[in-house]
Amino acid sequence: MSFTVTVRCARRAIGTRWLLVLVSLCVCVCVCRAASPQEEEDSAMENIVTEKRAEESHRQDSADLLIFILLLTLTILTIWLFKHRRFRFLHETGLAMIYGLLVGVVLRYGIHMPRDGTNVILNCNVNASPATVLINVSGKFYEYTLKRVITSNGNKVDDMSDNENEMLHKVTFDPEVFFNILLPPIIFHAGYSLKRRHFFRNMGSILAYAFLGTVISAFIIGLLMYGTVTLMKHVGHLAGEFFFTDCLFFGAIVSATDPVTVLAIFHELQVDADLYALLFGESVLNDAVAVVLSSSIVAYQPAGDNSHTFEGMALLKSFGMFLGVFSGSFSLGVATGIVTALISKFTKLRDFQLLETALFFLMSWSTFLLAEACGFTGVVAVLFCGITQAHYTFNNLSPESQDRTKQLFELLNFLAENFIFSYMGLTLFTFHNHVFNPMFIVGAFLAVFLGRAANIYPLSLLLNLGRRHKIRSNFQHMMMFAGLRGAMTFALSIRDTATYARQMMFSTTLLIVFFTVWICGGGTTQMLSCQRIRVGVDSDQDNSMSIAEGPERRSTKQESAWLFRIWYNFDHNYLKPILTHSGPPLTATLPPCCGPLARFLTSPQAYENEGQLKDDDSDLILTDDINLAYGDITVNTDASGVHTSSAGFASGMMSDDLDRELAYGDNEVVMRGTRLVLPMDDSEPPLKDPHF
Repeated sequence: MSFTVTVRCARRAIGTRWLLVLVSLCVCVCVCRAASPQEEEDSAMENIVTEKRAEESHRQDSADLLIFILLLTLTILTIWLFKHRRFRFLHETGLAMIYGLLVGVVLRYGIHMPRDGTNVILNCNVNASPATVLINVSGKFYEYTLKRVITSNGNKVDDMSDNENEMLHKVTFDPEVFFNILLPPIIFHAGYSLKRRHFFRNMGSILAYAFLGTVISAFIIGLLMYGTVTLMKHVGHLAGEFFFTDCLFFGAIVSATDPVTVLAIFHELQVDADLYALLFGESVLNDAVAVVLSSSIVAYQPAGDNSHTFEGMALLKSFGMFLGVFSGSFSLGVATGIVTALISKFTKLRDFQLLETALFFLMSWSTFLLAEACGFTGVVAVLFCGITQAHYTFNNLSPESQDRTKQLFELLNFLAENFIFSYMGLTLFTFHNHVFNPMFIVGAFLAVFLGRAANIYPLSLLLNLGRRHKIRSNFQHMMMFAGLRGAMTFALSIRDTATYARQMMFSTTLLIVFFTVWICGGGTTQMLSCQRIRVGVDSDQDNSMSIAEGPERRSTKQESAWLFRIWYNFDHNYLKPILTHSGPPLTATLPPCCGPLARFLTSPQAYENEGQLKDDDSDLILTDDINLAYGDITVNTDASGVHTSSAGFASGMMSDDLDRELAYGDNEVVMRGTRLVLPMDDSEPPLKDPHF
């Protein structure tokens, strides 16, 4: 009776239509409540299965990482054995590749992990593979992302035996891991550990080899490979499309040299410093140029549907993109280094060494990611960030942080480089879309050899026309022999393996890296002996001996370009005082009208160190009319090596001592009143003014 009254009252209040809607909702709720126990049970079972899969995937990922950790451990132990026995025929990178090959063979032929039997194959015809797929399963929508392509050339999944072994795919990393995690410490360490004295003394030659030489090599290789591909089409040995832009891209990526093996042997044997500087400087800048050049070739887009025809406007656009990306990346890297220098100068972070080192590390690494996020090239940005950090920020760090940053990036460089080389060996057997074409491989080896020759010999001939210290023929042969390919070439080739052409390029690139590292790197010692290149040369002693030779050394104006000398004066008098605690105070170098700004930007430490050259400015080339101003004391060095002072120094006094000091990279020039103190090594007493 009460229910009837309630319904009648509700009918009068809200009407018949709304009453029916309310009753329907109540019925649905009752039905849902009746079915809820079964749904809850199904949901619980699904959660259990998901948790088990997640736990199993976690264990498998841990095992995969353990494989690479064991590879690095074996490499380190073998390196110790080789160094202990003084074996130089194989570098640690070659060892890492050998261990990677052995593990790859075991994973491919010795371990079989079948795919999950619950996989469901759905067939659909689309023009391109979607990056994300939404699937409705029993009323629930699931999102799936593209992981890899497991078939090619129309093969069925059941016919692809390599894809049945899930273990091969578990040890395959996303190519972005190499670019965002492994490459930044390698490139930054190259810039941070740069020996600036020899680099700037050979700066013109290094820039010519790195920029002009890389472009020449890329186009020579591209043209030769285009001829090879055309021949393959005529004889029917080409199964897919291969365009001229693909050949140029291949030329750009294999033009990136990485003579890490040769440089390690050079450092151990103490080979001539100029040869070391030429090879190291070229490889450092060459990687940056190759990355930007390959990006510009990929961005080549003529008008119309065919993107592989030649068009002048599109070529100019790609060239403009090359200049824009390189200059933008350069500016971004330098700006990040300057910001870090200012933070370290105007804060008290040096009192907290752990925070100081952490900030330095994060600012340096973020340069790479910032450049990539802005559409520039992170390799170029982080390289010049490393050079800027070494030139400015390093002087503001505490002694503990200076040691920590050097050791930290040296360790990261070692681990990342050996990880990449071990992964190269592993990839030869785990990559499932290899395309090995004998004709393409032979053509690639010949093209790489001729491209390297077209880079070294003609440019060396032109450079020797303007150099006082010529690049001798044995140096040229050694540079030709030392053009190894390594981490950068591999990272550029593995980044895109979606097409038939890119897969063939990747497989061929692996063989080129193996050959150059094992054969060219292993034969470095024999090549040095064959070319009669002197070893056991102490760069510091070599420079001091050249200084002692007299006018011949002092008259080498060609070794310091006039543009660099202008930049050095500007850097020493203005940039160093602004960004660091060293150099002359800005109150002594800026005009009197800028007094307030000069006092604000000059730190108290600069006044305390007014007579000190605290950093290794002498790493740079100090010749020909360079002024060193410290308050009331000014030392002028002209091209003849004669020094004059406005604070009572006799003309030419201590000129030989000062010349000798300017050749040493890690010493100080201290000027107090009329006394010149030159601290040398611990084994040598300081040189003092003979007049006192």
